[in-house]
Amino acid sequence: MPTHGRKPARLNPEEAFAKALQRARKQHKMSQELLGFESGYHRTYISMLERSKMNPSLRTILSVATALDMPAEELVRDVEKLLGGPWRRESA
Repeated sequence: MPTHGRKPARLNPEEAFAKALQRARKQHKMSQELLGFESGYHRTYISMLERSKMNPSLRTILSVATALDMPAEELVRDVEKLLGGPWRRESA
């Protein structure tokens, strides 16, 4: 369906993290179960992160990045790219 000049909807931070996490996990050829085991989280929590149902804490980002054998900054950089640049909360 054509967008008729409309911009595609931007991802929110949770959606961008979900895509970045899933991409990194697949690049490392890990299942959700193995990533969960290696990071100390349950497989269902990893699944919820990848479906943007949960908002990861800094502790979670660090643990998951370590389990993926990658710097957390690389994971966050991928999130920012998916967001289209640095993200700022909009004021209410």
